Amino acid sequence: MTHKAGFVNIIGNPNVGKSTLMNALVGEKLSIITSKAQTTRHRILGIVNRDDYQIVFSDTPGIIKPAYELQSSMMDFVKSALDDADILIYMVEVGEKELKNEGFFKKIISSEIPVILLLNKIDKSTQDEVEEKVNYWKEKVPNAYVYVISALEGFNIGSLSEKIVELLPEAPPYYPKDQLTDKPERFFVNEKIREKILIHYKKEIPYSVEVETEEFSEEEHIVRIRSVIMVERETQKGIIIGHKGSAIKRVGAEARKDLEKFFEKKVYIELYVKVNKNWRSDKTQLKRFGYNNK
Repeated sequence: MTHKAGFVNIIGNPNVGKSTLMNALVGEKLSIITSKAQTTRHRILGIVNRDDYQIVFSDTPGIIKPAYELQSSMMDFVKSALDDADILIYMVEVGEKELKNEGFFKKIISSEIPVILLLNKIDKSTQDEVEEKVNYWKEKVPNAYVYVISALEGFNIGSLSEKIVELLPEAPPYYPKDQLTDKPERFFVNEKIREKILIHYKKEIPYSVEVETEEFSEEEHIVRIRSVIMVERETQKGIIIGHKGSAIKRVGAEARKDLEKFFEKKVYIELYVKVNKNWRSDKTQLKRFGYNNK
């Protein structure tokens, strides 16, 4: 029996539903999902294994014009996803008319690999508007297979999955067949804590935060975690902690509940806050946090 395998990389503007899509395709919540733009900072792999194929999905940061070094590193992840894809998923939402980087768009329309263009969030649109947008994108990206979907509602995800399997090249698996992702446990701890910060804090706070898990020990019935929330200024530290520690306690409690589902055992979590000035513009710090992609 022949075996298929390949990298299926998802790109698009911020907040079009890339992370929701990958979680739906993989069947596990690997990527953060919030209503805020620039939620995804890393390139995250989600692996789907069957007897005769392996799909390595790749969620990437939304395409932006970088304003500081962290965002430049995020765009490097997108560039790498364009370079090593076997199938490229270009995701847009109803009402969108362009990609925020013309260079990336030129690569998409001149791609020699299969391109799937997904028009997402159609549950928020009329039938006439959807048909108009499908025709628009077929003209704009003539080399693409166009699908209308609702990643959140799961609409047309089955048909999309079948098309992906059809387009996969013949190849042996790239990862062990029992592997779900390329990221270690600590990465998902960091991301779960950061997700709660994105949900509960406003303005610049979530974008000034990085999380680092300093201690992670998994025992038979419990996982013990000690994580540090990095901020750029003293004033941000006070906001993260909140009155008498109420804000950080809420983050810890909600992260713990989700991590207990993820690890399927009890979780004990300690959170601390440290000031790490200008970490978003410091190449050495970014490399330490896993953002250096060169």
